[in-house]
Amino acid sequence: MKCKLQAMTNKEIVQDLLRRIPDDTSLQDIARELEFIAAVRQGLSELDNGDSVPLEEVEQELPSWIIR
Repeated sequence: MKCKLQAMTNKEIVQDLLRRIPDDTSLQDIARELEFIAAVRQGLSELDNGDSVPLEEVEQELPSWIIR
């Protein structure tokens, strides 16, 4: 079952974001939101296509991703 975000067009996603955010939101914050949404859509698409990383591999790599 696909989530609502995947069923929406890119334009609909941007329009939805613009309706939800406050009027005084900076362009940088809008850009960050769009980058996040794009990354989520890409990840969901990869999962749908079977392009996932095994949990064991993630567990091995995770310590190197943590910033101390």
